[in-house]
Amino acid sequence: MWPFCRKGPSGFSSSSTAEEVTQGIDGTGLTAIITGASSGIGTETTRVLALRGVHVIMAVRNMAAGRDVKEAIVKEIPTAKVDAMELDLSSFSSIRKFASDFKSSNLPLNILINNAGVMATPFMLSKDNIELQFATNHLGHFLLTNLLLETMKKTSKQSEKEGRIVNVSSMAHRFPYSEGIRFDKINDKLGYSSIAAYGQSKLANVLHANELSRRLKEENVNITANSLHPGAILTNLFRFSGIIDGLAKSVGRLVLKNVQQQLRVTWH
Repeated sequence: MWPFCRKGPSGFSSSSTAEEVTQGIDGTGLTAIITGASSGIGTETTRVLALRGVHVIMAVRNMAAGRDVKEAIVKEIPTAKVDAMELDLSSFSSIRKFASDFKSSNLPLNILINNAGVMATPFMLSKDNIELQFATNHLGHFLLTNLLLETMKKTSKQSEKEGRIVNVSSMAHRFPYSEGIRFDKINDKLGYSSIAAYGQSKLANVLHANELSRRLKEENVNITANSLHPGAILTNLFRFSGIIDGLAKSVGRLVLKNVQQQLRVTWH
């Protein structure tokens, strides 16, 4: 149980759920893409947005898992509009194919939630030979956002509704390598730290959102770009560290937020 329940000026607290925060919101006519939608935060984001009438495109690496999530949501919410499309954020070719296929669908795009990620992995390279955490958590989402940005601008202009880009970052952005983002040493295996590498990828998420927000305002485009720290949450993100994963599943149940409580930050 999340113990810090003091309500803020909004009337909500850290223990408020996405369903509570979005009560009364009608998302009919909106379309959202959510990366990493087949588990954890992504799944609950999909469920709640679908509950509010949003047409959700689940961008997932594992299509079988994506279909299972879709079936479960539609069973719970018969009116839900949910589709799954394959996307591997560690592969530039997969990202380009996803963006091309989505644009070919001629669907509008109001909301892009860059949620998927990996954390504290052993040193590994992506399919494009880039350190996996930086490739997946930042570069993949950076490319995806750029490829879909014109579609979002067009949707915003035609619908006269504000578009929204959300980068799910982390408080870990405060703990990258000592020199910050090591652009000239991204693939340095000898100096690799799984935690610092995660931190630098999350710092990149924040910087990406900040600069994109500045440019959108400069262009007078009705789209917001934000990054957020979802809080310490019980998900499978700790799966690469057995000790941390064990602590999270035992002690964490007493002090960490659950997935439903995290999602309020997207709408607060």
